[in-house]
This record gives sequence, C-alpha cells and structure tokens, in this order.
Amino acid sequence: MAGRILVVDDAAFMRMMLKDILTKNGFEVAGEAENGLRAIERYKEVSPDLVLMDITMPELDGIGAVKQIKAEDPNAKIIMCSAMGQQAMVLESIQAGARDFIVKPFQADRIVEAINKCLK
Repeated sequence: MAGRILVVDDAAFMRMMLKDILTKNGFEVAGEAENGLRAIERYKEVSPDLVLMDITMPELDGIGAVKQIKAEDPNAKIIMCSAMGQQAMVLESIQAGARDFIVKPFQADRIVEAINKCLK
C-alpha cells in the first residue's frame, strides 16, 4: 500500500536521498520541510499518511515537532531519523509519540520496512 509521506530533514542532501528511496519503492512524497516549525506547517497543509522526521534540526527539533503534531493529530504516524543512535533520544522520540526510529546512514530496506509496518 503506497503512502503519502512528508520528509523532514535540515540537510537537503538527506531529503533528496530519502525522496529517492521513497519514490523507487512506490511511495508518494507529499512534501518536505527543513526544520520542525516548517514540518508542523507542512503537516497541516498536506495531511500525509506518515512523517519521516529528523531529530536534530534548527528552530525546532524533531522531538518538539512530534509533540506538536501529535497534540493536533493524535493519530499522526511519525518515524524518527537520526545519525545519533543514542538511547535517550530514541526513548524520548518514542515517548513523544514516534512509532519507530531509523538510524543514519539509511538502509533503503530498513526505511521501507519501517514505513510498511507503520502504515499497516
């Protein structure tokens, strides 16, 4: 089942890489954002099925963005992405409402698996 996905990462290169993986695997990129504040705006605009959210970003980090999105839409499906596989951040993301956590550098099959599991 193809899902509409919002890609959030402060690095344009990472967004490009993710969009490439998503489109090659039959997902639709509903939009993208470069920070947490923009992610919240874009979420309201495009109503994606799922959000791939980076943790470390300027203006508002991913955890703050997850909390705000979940406050407005308790059913929001969000998967966190970070280069830091730190336990505390993983735990904080899950407590904030994220469904899963993917560590960079990304492996395409892990992303697809996490998205499919989340969209079921």
